Amino acid sequence: MKTTLLRPENYTRSPWKNGGGIFTDIADAHRTDAREKSWDSLLWRFASTPIVAPGPFSHMPGIDRLQMVVDGRGLVLKAPGQEFDEREPFTTVRFTGELEIVTELEAGPVEVVNLMARRGAAEIDLIALKEPGDRRLGAGTHLVYAPRGECRISLDNENAAIPHNGTLKVELLGPSQLALVSGLAVLGSIRLLG
Repeated sequence: MKTTLLRPENYTRSPWKNGGGIFTDIADAHRTDAREKSWDSLLWRFASTPIVAPGPFSHMPGIDRLQMVVDGRGLVLKAPGQEFDEREPFTTVRFTGELEIVTELEAGPVEVVNLMARRGAAEIDLIALKEPGDRRLGAGTHLVYAPRGECRISLDNENAAIPHNGTLKVELLGPSQLALVSGLAVLGSIRLLG
């Protein structure tokens, strides 16, 4: 097991793929053979971003996306023939980067976290940990993000505190036990394929 505390002051900021806003890049991985990091070399990315006005999402062919509101409420994603309801915070929605999505804000700006992965390169999951309790983690990379103040966790009976907007990156070769002790956390899990 390898754990790394990622601090907000070290996160990078980048423009959305469509240039419509700025996201905070918390953690990512790219193909090892890529000459430079780009959307084309991306394997997975965990990021946060404010959505302050209705507008289109970036077109991301070949990318699977998970998203969750962590601040504010009332977000709805509208695509041809379907709707993704994120009106309540800490609700996860899953969609593909090919969908033509436009946001609707029913109660003002929101902050969301996104976990995205190149289809066929990784399997991803994104959940909110709101109540103290245990959760089994499998092999892969897990990101424990604290969006609403400090949270405390136990990882195989070792305690850790994650500061507000901080992220504990956990890299596992085998199964492990995670317990939320206090606060609220968002857990993003990535398992590379192949």
